Amino acid sequence: MRYVRQDKYLDAKLTTIRPRAQMLAMLGGGSAQAAGVHVGGMSGCLCRSVAAARSKVASLSKRAKVSGGRLEFIPPQIPTRVERPPEGEGWVHEVKLDGYRTQIIIDKGGVRLYSKNGRDWTTKYWPIALAVELPCRSAIIDGEVIVPGEQGAPDCPALEAAIWNEPSRLVFVAFDILHLDGRNLTSLPLLRRKQALWQLVEHGLGKIQYSEHFEGNALAIFRAIDKVEIIISKRTDSRYRSGPSNTWLKAKYFEEAGS
Repeated sequence: MRYVRQDKYLDAKLTTIRPRAQMLAMLGGGSAQAAGVHVGGMSGCLCRSVAAARSKVASLSKRAKVSGGRLEFIPPQIPTRVERPPEGEGWVHEVKLDGYRTQIIIDKGGVRLYSKNGRDWTTKYWPIALAVELPCRSAIIDGEVIVPGEQGAPDCPALEAAIWNEPSRLVFVAFDILHLDGRNLTSLPLLRRKQALWQLVEHGLGKIQYSEHFEGNALAIFRAIDKVEIIISKRTDSRYRSGPSNTWLKAKYFEEAGS
């Protein structure tokens, strides 16, 4: 399947996040530019004032309250921590991103972003909210807000500072979709949801990324991708269920005896 990256690509040590230089270049145009936000150079200077942009985002949230057809936040599915990732068929693996779990909701009222506890963080993540221009009428997307570091990998220490001082650096990385254009997708198998997500997010620029998944040996993934410490393994046939889950497993880097 086109949206699955196979083991043969692991030797190239490809990361799931684009290098920061490429990402910054993309942020200068496309949906971000259409929203009136421009990122220039490594400092991420904004042409539009933060106050004006946040005011625009806040107005979208207020309009959503009276427009009808409002989608509700869905509590996230939480992986269970295990000593080592599962082996065998029926599992795919994703790199655990070092960021904040976030849910994007798109409906008639506009775009809203929620923390993993259901708090409305749209105004904190306003550059992402303004950049969401996906080809759909409504959607609920599960993912992570990150700040790419110098080598492209997420930089968690810089994330909190970026939220308050340099929000133009924020990027949303999507790994699941729960609703699309009036249809509840939570009962579909994981790979069908991932396919729908890939087709939707494929056209996003810069601020909205797709979190690729891998098939095969989890240890090979740890070894092949630089600075990977945690992998999330998911059952390919699993439904989306809020709360702790034994179909999503989280494992830290491990080495087999004698390796």
